[in-house]
Order: sequence, then C-alpha cells, then structure tokens
Amino acid sequence: MASMKFVKLDCRRIRDWDSFHDVFAEVFGFPSFYGRNMNAWIDCMTDLDDAGTGMCRLTVEPGGVMALQLEHVDDFAAKCPEQYEALLDSAAFVNWRRIDQGQSAVLALSYHREPR
Repeated sequence: MASMKFVKLDCRRIRDWDSFHDVFAEVFGFPSFYGRNMNAWIDCMTDLDDAGTGMCRLTVEPGGVMALQLEHVDDFAAKCPEQYEALLDSAAFVNWRRIDQGQSAVLALSYHREPR
C-alpha cells in the first residue's frame, strides 16, 4: 500500500502571486532556480516522489501521495480567485501528466468549503 504524507498550508499567507510562490517554495523546499510561475510549480510538484531530482525537499516515497491540506480555503478563494483556480488546475495537471507517463497520481488536495 502506498504511503500518504499530509502537509498543512495556511492559505491566509497567500495574498497575490508573489506570496503564492513564496509560500509554496518555503513549504516544499523548491530549488533556488524555481521559476516562480505555474509551469515551474507543476515541474516541482510532479517530482514529489523522487527526492533525487532536487525539485522538492519535502517528498513522499516512490508511489506515495502528498495530501495538501488547504486551511482557510474560503478566504483564499474569495481574496485570490486567480491563484485558487490555478492551484486546482495545476494540481490536476500534475496528476494527469504523471498518469499519462504511466506513473501514479502523487498529489491530493484536501479542503473544506462552507456552503453558500
């Protein structure tokens, strides 16, 4: 059975694109050459189960899944809708890319949105 690692991310820290990339680079330990755009984010997150690439300091074992627990997601979605949508789309693309290459999905998002 594949392992799962849980990482909490306080979305209140994200206010714009700069803070989005700052927070993810800090939490996941992206390399110094991280491009600070969503293509670079996808590249880093695609290798969450391959510590040898150096794309993330925070990794899971091969075949494992990183569950990203998004805290205060309602505030994030309301204040930063562009970044919120980019996060959802990019996380889905990370898994699609891996599955397309014959690998397993590596990233799960966990959050609770209040009913409207």
